Amino acid sequence: MSPTRRTTRRSLARRRLPSLAGVAVLVASASACSSEAADQWSRLAQPEPQTRQGNLMLDLWLGSWVAAFATFVVVFGLIVWSVLFHRRRKNSDQQLPPQVRYNLPIEMLYTLVPLVMVAVFFYFTARDETEIIKVSGTAPVKVKVEGYQWSWRFTTEAQGKTATVAGVPVDLSKQSTTNPQGPQLVLPVGTKVEFALESPDVIHSFWVPAFLFKQDVIPGVHNKFELDTLDKTGVFFGRCAELCGVDHSKMLFSVKLVPQAEFDQYMTTQSAAGGAQ
Repeated sequence: MSPTRRTTRRSLARRRLPSLAGVAVLVASASACSSEAADQWSRLAQPEPQTRQGNLMLDLWLGSWVAAFATFVVVFGLIVWSVLFHRRRKNSDQQLPPQVRYNLPIEMLYTLVPLVMVAVFFYFTARDETEIIKVSGTAPVKVKVEGYQWSWRFTTEAQGKTATVAGVPVDLSKQSTTNPQGPQLVLPVGTKVEFALESPDVIHSFWVPAFLFKQDVIPGVHNKFELDTLDKTGVFFGRCAELCGVDHSKMLFSVKLVPQAEFDQYMTTQSAAGGAQ
């Protein structure tokens, strides 16, 4: 092979290398996105739960969809069966198919089956709802959540120390997935946390999608709930889920789940600074 031909092939290889690298990055990104999309589909578009109660809610959600799909298959299958096998035949003098009025077994069947289905749904919903809204009063971390027009104030108490974080309506132009705006509530992982909700003005709603739970913040009503955080650190977005006024969309906040040691250091620093941020 001549030196000129070798040089030409090396030049082509160098020019193709960035393209091949780009294709490799694209394939890797597509695989990651595909894996993430598949994981989200397995939860039927729900976020990954960050609390024990969130897992209960997700199980109830998935179970409801399975039951609904099974009901759809049975009902639709019966409709198709009726259409195919009980349609009017050609060259037939029969005006109507055989009627089933006053057929006691069939009437009992389509009366009892829906009652059983509703009873099963009610049982699992009541069971999980009771567990989700249960407040034991023994949580080592307590958070007072105050929703006001149009931001939040979080007062955290743990180990005899207090930290308060208050916010103002956020600038939506600066909001991003990597730069959450608004006050940030810091909580430890693997810990039970009690929330007490209050509002001095109108109805708000405390919602963190990653918790798969929200509760209204109502003037004059002291709602409470508990969450058991999982051993997963990260920053998760929160917002008001109740239309509360002109700047409702600016009532954003975030929850940061950190290791216990980091949370202890945070509480010590905030307490020494007077409990305010």
